[in-house]
Amino acid sequence: MTTRDWLDRTTYPWATRTLEVAGATVHLVEEGTGPTLLLLHGNPTWSYEWRDVIRHLRDDFRCVALDLPGLGLSTARPSFGGAPTDHARVVADVVAALDLRDWTLVAHDWGVPIGLAAAHRDPRRLGGLVVANSWAWPVDDDRHFTAFSRVMGGPLGRFGARHANLVVRAMLPLGHRRRRLTRAELRHYRAPLDTPDRRAATSRFAREIVASTDFLAGVARALPDLADVPSLLLWADRDIAFREAELARWRAELPHADLVRLPGTGHFVPSDAPADVAAAIRAWHPALRTPATTR
Repeated sequence: MTTRDWLDRTTYPWATRTLEVAGATVHLVEEGTGPTLLLLHGNPTWSYEWRDVIRHLRDDFRCVALDLPGLGLSTARPSFGGAPTDHARVVADVVAALDLRDWTLVAHDWGVPIGLAAAHRDPRRLGGLVVANSWAWPVDDDRHFTAFSRVMGGPLGRFGARHANLVVRAMLPLGHRRRRLTRAELRHYRAPLDTPDRRAATSRFAREIVASTDFLAGVARALPDLADVPSLLLWADRDIAFREAELARWRAELPHADLVRLPGTGHFVPSDAPADVAAAIRAWHPALRTPATTR
């Protein structure tokens, strides 16, 4: 990207920086002071998705939000593979470079399994987990997911992503149910994907839902290690991707997790219901929770 004239600094006002890690130049926001939250997006978004959550939480937390390589303002070098395991390696390198300690992973969509895989490199540093409509286990035996992966990650989906930015144009409006995205917001999601090669990453993530079954199996095997990690589940009930079945699996995997339902919210939880997301995190976080707070 040669210019960022499209970036509206009134809605995304923070000073940002980049980190050089293996295979990528990672763009990140680091805003506020207090307990550290690492905010990870999914496909096909970037840290812009978290902008209003950051605005609500920056007075109480250190909010670190990065763009996965190839999305947003991060760039991937030719040596970067682009599979979820490669993204997890980059996130782990960012955690190490920033020397994050007692940090809370706050993630959505692909950000959850990628973030958990990154945290597993040094699990003693992870202090908390907030899951917003996602999964962290193989789904290659579930037609709900395999059909989507086959269509959006197959030849038709790849063509549509490369030539029409299909994932952004189709999925983002469908994934907002409480409100409608503005033209300006859609422009902020389209603009970073300004070449066919960058747009291809959005289709690849769809393909990896099945192709990265081994990666997801590894993440699932590590879930019991989170038994003593304070956890919060934020669940939207109008998500086209993740259903009550996935929520039930999370509640089985994290039986001590708090649950906050977000009625009427679509898949892109941080963008569709940012005030509710921020309020839930602030009320739940162990560092801010008062003794009177109950689950």
